[in-house]
Amino acid sequence: MFPPRRLYTVSLAHGHVLRLGDRPLVMGILNVTPDSFADANHCADPESAIAAALRLEADGADLIDVGGESTRPGADPVPVDEELRRVLPVLNALRGRLRVPISVDTYKSDVARAAIGAGASLVNDVSGLDRDPALARVVADTGAALVLMHSRGRPKTMYAEASYGDVAADVAAELQDSIRRAAAQGVPRDRVIVDPGVGFAKRATHSYGVLARLPDLAAALDRPMLVGPSRKSFMTDAVGDRPAPERDWGTAAAVTAAVLAGAHILRVHAVAEMAQVVRVAEQIRLAGPTTNDERRTTNDY
Repeated sequence: MFPPRRLYTVSLAHGHVLRLGDRPLVMGILNVTPDSFADANHCADPESAIAAALRLEADGADLIDVGGESTRPGADPVPVDEELRRVLPVLNALRGRLRVPISVDTYKSDVARAAIGAGASLVNDVSGLDRDPALARVVADTGAALVLMHSRGRPKTMYAEASYGDVAADVAAELQDSIRRAAAQGVPRDRVIVDPGVGFAKRATHSYGVLARLPDLAAALDRPMLVGPSRKSFMTDAVGDRPAPERDWGTAAAVTAAVLAGAHILRVHAVAEMAQVVRVAEQIRLAGPTTNDERRTTNDY
Protein backbone atom coordinates (compact mmCIF):
# COMPACT_ATOMS: atom_id res chain seq x y z
CA MET A 1 0.00 0.00 0.00
CA PHE A 2 1.37 3.40 -0.94
CA PRO A 3 1.27 5.95 1.89
CA PRO A 4 -1.33 8.72 1.77
CA ARG A 5 -0.56 12.19 0.52
CA ARG A 6 -2.28 14.54 2.89
CA LEU A 7 -4.14 17.56 1.56
CA TYR A 8 -3.13 21.07 2.61
CA THR A 9 -4.02 24.64 1.75
CA VAL A 10 -1.08 27.03 2.02
CA SER A 11 -1.56 30.80 1.87
CA LEU A 12 0.96 32.72 -0.22
CA ALA A 13 1.88 36.38 -0.44
CA HIS A 14 -0.20 38.70 -2.61
CA GLY A 15 -3.44 36.97 -1.67
CA HIS A 16 -2.81 33.70 -3.50
CA VAL A 17 -3.42 30.19 -2.24
CA LEU A 18 -1.61 26.94 -3.05
CA ARG A 19 -3.52 23.70 -2.54
CA LEU A 20 -1.19 20.75 -2.10
CA GLY A 21 -1.94 17.05 -2.21
CA ASP A 22 -4.21 16.73 -5.21
CA ARG A 23 -1.19 15.79 -7.31
CA PRO A 24 2.57 16.22 -6.93
CA LEU A 25 3.76 19.59 -8.20
CA VAL A 26 6.97 20.28 -10.10
CA MET A 27 9.15 23.18 -8.95
CA GLY A 28 11.57 24.33 -11.64
CA ILE A 29 15.00 25.56 -10.55
CA LEU A 30 16.17 28.88 -11.96
CA ASN A 31 19.73 29.65 -10.87
CA VAL A 32 20.63 33.28 -11.48
CA THR A 33 24.26 32.67 -10.55
CA PRO A 34 27.61 32.27 -12.31
CA ASP A 35 28.48 29.10 -10.40
CA SER A 36 25.59 26.65 -10.28
CA PHE A 37 26.86 23.19 -9.35
CA ALA A 38 24.34 21.27 -11.41
CA ASP A 39 23.12 23.38 -14.27
CA ALA A 40 25.35 23.97 -17.26
CA ASN A 41 22.75 26.42 -18.56
CA HIS A 42 22.50 28.54 -15.44
CA CYS A 43 21.52 32.13 -16.12
CA ALA A 44 24.00 34.79 -15.12
CA ASP A 45 22.16 37.64 -16.85
CA PRO A 46 18.54 38.81 -16.54
CA GLU A 47 17.59 38.34 -20.20
CA SER A 48 18.51 34.65 -20.31
CA ALA A 49 16.95 34.08 -16.89
CA ILE A 50 13.64 35.56 -17.98
CA ALA A 51 13.59 33.39 -21.10
CA ALA A 52 14.48 30.34 -19.00
CA ALA A 53 11.66 31.02 -16.53
CA LEU A 54 9.10 31.23 -19.32
CA ARG A 55 10.48 28.01 -20.79
CA LEU A 56 10.25 26.24 -17.42
CA GLU A 57 6.58 27.19 -17.16
CA ALA A 58 5.94 25.99 -20.71
CA ASP A 59 7.72 22.71 -19.90
CA GLY A 60 5.33 22.01 -17.03
CA ALA A 61 6.66 23.76 -13.93
CA ASP A 62 3.97 24.41 -11.32
CA LEU A 63 6.27 26.73 -9.39
CA ILE A 64 9.60 28.39 -10.19
CA ASP A 65 12.36 28.79 -7.60
CA VAL A 66 14.70 31.72 -8.31
CA GLY A 67 18.04 31.72 -6.53
CA GLY A 68 20.91 34.21 -6.58
CA GLU A 69 23.39 32.33 -4.40
CA SER A 70 24.75 28.84 -4.92
CA THR A 71 24.21 26.56 -1.93
CA ARG A 72 26.40 23.75 -3.27
CA PRO A 73 28.87 22.22 -0.78
CA GLY A 74 31.92 24.45 -0.51
CA ALA A 75 30.23 27.53 -1.97
CA ASP A 76 31.16 31.00 -0.74
CA PRO A 77 28.41 33.27 0.59
CA VAL A 78 27.19 36.12 -1.60
CA PRO A 79 26.70 39.65 -0.17
CA VAL A 80 23.13 40.89 0.08
CA ASP A 81 23.68 43.63 -2.49
CA GLU A 82 25.03 41.19 -5.06
CA GLU A 83 22.22 38.70 -4.48
CA LEU A 84 19.67 41.48 -4.94
CA ARG A 85 21.43 42.63 -8.12
CA ARG A 86 21.03 39.12 -9.52
CA VAL A 87 17.43 38.31 -8.61
CA LEU A 88 15.47 41.57 -8.58
CA PRO A 89 15.67 42.37 -12.32
CA VAL A 90 14.43 38.86 -13.08
CA LEU A 91 11.58 38.99 -10.59
CA ASN A 92 10.47 42.44 -11.71
CA ALA A 93 10.49 41.39 -15.36
CA LEU A 94 8.52 38.20 -14.65
CA ARG A 95 5.78 39.87 -12.65
CA GLY A 96 2.54 39.42 -14.53
CA ARG A 97 4.14 37.20 -17.18
CA LEU A 98 4.01 33.89 -15.30
CA ARG A 99 0.84 32.10 -14.26
CA VAL A 100 2.67 30.00 -11.65
CA PRO A 101 3.92 31.11 -8.23
CA ILE A 102 7.52 32.28 -7.86
CA SER A 103 9.65 31.21 -4.93
CA VAL A 104 12.84 32.99 -3.90
CA ASP A 105 15.65 30.68 -2.78
CA THR A 106 17.33 32.71 -0.03
CA TYR A 107 18.11 32.61 3.68
CA LYS A 108 18.57 36.40 3.93
CA SER A 109 15.75 38.51 5.33
CA ASP A 110 16.64 41.60 3.27
CA VAL A 111 16.64 39.61 0.04
CA ALA A 112 13.37 37.92 0.94
CA ARG A 113 11.61 41.20 1.68
CA ALA A 114 12.73 42.77 -1.60
CA ALA A 115 11.90 39.63 -3.59
CA ILE A 116 8.39 39.43 -2.18
CA GLY A 117 7.95 43.09 -3.02
CA ALA A 118 8.96 42.22 -6.58
CA GLY A 119 6.38 39.45 -6.88
CA ALA A 120 7.72 36.32 -5.15
CA SER A 121 5.04 34.62 -3.06
CA LEU A 122 7.03 32.09 -1.06
CA VAL A 123 10.52 31.88 0.45
CA ASN A 124 12.70 28.77 0.23
CA ASP A 125 15.16 28.86 3.15
CA VAL A 126 17.83 26.15 2.87
CA SER A 127 19.04 26.95 6.39
CA GLY A 128 15.77 26.26 8.20
CA LEU A 129 16.04 29.74 9.85
CA ASP A 130 19.49 28.90 11.20
CA ARG A 131 21.37 31.66 9.38
CA ASP A 132 19.05 34.67 9.59
CA PRO A 133 16.28 34.34 12.19
CA ALA A 134 14.87 37.71 11.03
CA LEU A 135 13.69 35.95 7.87
CA ALA A 136 10.71 34.53 9.75
CA ARG A 137 9.48 38.02 10.66
CA VAL A 138 9.66 39.06 6.99
CA VAL A 139 7.57 36.04 6.05
CA ALA A 140 5.09 36.77 8.82
CA ASP A 141 4.76 40.44 7.84
CA THR A 142 4.32 39.82 4.11
CA GLY A 143 1.99 36.83 4.25
CA ALA A 144 4.39 34.66 2.25
CA ALA A 145 4.70 30.92 2.63
CA LEU A 146 7.95 29.48 3.96
CA VAL A 147 9.88 26.37 2.93
CA LEU A 148 12.05 25.18 5.81
CA MET A 149 14.81 22.84 4.69
CA HIS A 150 16.86 20.63 6.97
CA SER A 151 20.58 21.24 6.98
CA ARG A 152 23.42 21.77 9.39
CA GLY A 153 26.35 24.15 9.34
CA ARG A 154 27.44 26.12 6.30
CA PRO A 155 28.19 24.97 2.75
CA LYS A 156 31.91 24.68 3.51
CA THR A 157 31.38 22.65 6.69
CA MET A 158 28.08 20.79 6.28
CA TYR A 159 29.54 17.32 5.69
CA ALA A 160 31.50 17.53 8.94
CA GLU A 161 28.14 17.62 10.70
CA ALA A 162 26.67 14.61 8.89
CA SER A 163 26.37 12.38 11.95
CA TYR A 164 23.00 10.87 12.83
CA GLY A 165 21.59 8.26 15.14
CA ASP A 166 18.29 7.69 13.35
CA VAL A 167 18.42 10.00 10.32
CA ALA A 168 14.65 10.27 9.84
CA ALA A 169 13.99 10.91 13.53
CA ASP A 170 16.83 13.43 13.79
CA VAL A 171 15.74 15.31 10.66
CA ALA A 172 12.13 15.39 11.87
CA ALA A 173 13.13 16.70 15.29
CA GLU A 174 15.33 19.44 13.82
CA LEU A 175 12.64 20.50 11.36
CA GLN A 176 10.15 20.68 14.23
CA ASP A 177 12.58 23.07 15.92
CA SER A 178 12.61 25.21 12.76
CA ILE A 179 8.80 25.23 12.65
CA ARG A 180 8.70 26.35 16.29
CA ARG A 181 11.19 29.16 15.59
CA ALA A 182 9.03 30.32 12.70
CA ALA A 183 5.90 30.25 14.85
CA ALA A 184 7.63 32.29 17.57
CA GLN A 185 8.12 35.05 14.97
CA GLY A 186 4.52 34.96 13.81
CA VAL A 187 4.61 32.47 10.91
CA PRO A 188 1.60 30.17 11.34
CA ARG A 189 2.22 26.48 10.93
CA ASP A 190 -0.21 26.30 8.02
CA ARG A 191 2.06 28.54 5.92
CA VAL A 192 5.06 26.20 6.33
CA ILE A 193 6.31 23.59 3.85
CA VAL A 194 9.15 21.28 4.90
CA ASP A 195 12.10 19.89 2.94
CA PRO A 196 14.21 17.05 4.44
CA GLY A 197 17.31 18.41 2.71
CA VAL A 198 18.49 15.51 0.56
CA GLY A 199 22.22 16.02 0.01
CA PHE A 200 22.62 18.75 2.64
CA ALA A 201 24.76 17.82 5.66
CA LYS A 202 24.13 14.19 4.72
CA ARG A 203 26.32 11.44 3.37
CA ALA A 204 24.92 9.31 0.58
CA THR A 205 23.58 6.72 3.01
CA HIS A 206 21.71 9.45 4.90
CA SER A 207 20.14 10.87 1.73
CA TYR A 208 18.96 7.42 0.66
CA GLY A 209 17.66 6.88 4.18
CA VAL A 210 15.66 10.11 4.06
CA LEU A 211 14.13 9.18 0.70
CA ALA A 212 13.25 5.70 1.95
CA ARG A 213 11.56 7.10 5.05
CA LEU A 214 9.65 10.06 3.65
CA PRO A 215 6.36 8.58 4.94
CA ASP A 216 7.76 8.59 8.48
CA LEU A 217 8.83 12.22 8.11
CA ALA A 218 5.44 13.19 6.69
CA ALA A 219 3.64 11.53 9.58
CA ALA A 220 5.90 13.15 12.18
CA LEU A 221 5.75 16.67 10.75
CA ASP A 222 2.22 16.88 9.29
CA ARG A 223 3.25 19.53 6.77
CA PRO A 224 3.49 19.45 2.97
CA MET A 225 6.77 17.87 1.84
CA LEU A 226 9.10 19.34 -0.78
CA VAL A 227 11.85 16.99 -1.99
CA GLY A 228 14.83 18.17 -4.03
CA PRO A 229 17.10 15.32 -5.14
CA SER A 230 17.89 16.78 -8.55
CA ARG A 231 21.39 15.95 -9.87
CA LYS A 232 22.88 15.79 -6.37
CA SER A 233 26.16 14.10 -5.63
CA PHE A 234 24.72 11.37 -3.37
CA MET A 235 23.77 9.57 -6.60
CA THR A 236 27.41 9.00 -7.53
CA ASP A 237 27.47 6.35 -4.82
CA ALA A 238 25.21 4.34 -7.14
CA VAL A 239 25.91 5.57 -10.67
CA GLY A 240 29.59 6.42 -10.51
CA ASP A 241 31.43 9.70 -10.76
CA ARG A 242 29.25 11.41 -13.34
CA PRO A 243 29.05 15.20 -13.62
CA ALA A 244 25.84 16.76 -12.33
CA PRO A 245 24.16 17.35 -15.73
CA GLU A 246 24.49 13.59 -16.42
CA ARG A 247 22.55 12.54 -13.31
CA ASP A 248 19.04 12.96 -14.66
CA TRP A 249 18.40 9.21 -14.86
CA GLY A 250 19.32 8.92 -11.19
CA THR A 251 17.17 11.94 -10.46
CA ALA A 252 14.25 10.22 -12.18
CA ALA A 253 14.59 7.26 -9.83
CA ALA A 254 14.70 9.50 -6.76
CA VAL A 255 11.75 11.56 -7.98
CA THR A 256 9.72 8.38 -8.60
CA ALA A 257 10.45 7.14 -5.09
CA ALA A 258 9.44 10.50 -3.63
CA VAL A 259 6.16 10.59 -5.55
CA LEU A 260 5.27 7.06 -4.49
CA ALA A 261 6.09 8.05 -0.90
CA GLY A 262 3.61 10.93 -1.05
CA ALA A 263 5.79 14.00 -1.68
CA HIS A 264 3.88 17.18 -2.52
CA ILE A 265 6.50 19.14 -4.48
CA LEU A 266 9.52 17.91 -6.49
CA ARG A 267 12.25 20.50 -7.06
CA VAL A 268 14.13 19.71 -10.28
CA HIS A 269 16.37 21.12 -13.01
CA ALA A 270 15.10 19.20 -16.06
CA VAL A 271 11.44 20.18 -15.83
CA ALA A 272 10.17 18.78 -19.13
CA GLU A 273 11.63 15.34 -18.45
CA MET A 274 10.84 15.19 -14.72
CA ALA A 275 7.26 16.38 -15.27
CA GLN A 276 6.73 13.18 -17.26
CA VAL A 277 8.37 11.12 -14.52
CA VAL A 278 6.14 12.72 -11.90
CA ARG A 279 2.97 12.11 -13.90
CA VAL A 280 3.73 8.44 -14.58
CA ALA A 281 4.80 7.79 -10.98
CA GLU A 282 1.60 9.43 -9.76
CA GLN A 283 -0.53 7.18 -11.99
CA ILE A 284 1.24 4.16 -10.49
CA ARG A 285 0.53 5.48 -7.00
CA LEU A 286 -3.12 6.10 -7.80
CA ALA A 287 -3.49 2.61 -9.29
CA GLY A 288 -2.42 1.03 -6.02
CA PRO A 289 -4.42 0.82 -2.81
CA THR A 290 -4.23 4.04 -0.77
CA THR A 291 -5.78 5.20 2.45
CA ASN A 292 -6.24 8.88 1.64
CA ASP A 293 -9.08 10.76 0.03
CA GLU A 294 -8.01 11.35 -3.57
CA ARG A 295 -10.40 14.22 -4.07
CA ARG A 296 -9.42 16.80 -6.67
CA THR A 297 -8.67 20.42 -5.89
CA THR A 298 -7.79 23.40 -8.04
CA ASN A 299 -5.08 25.98 -7.37
CA ASP A 300 -5.95 29.62 -7.95
CA TYR A 301 -2.98 29.93 -10.33
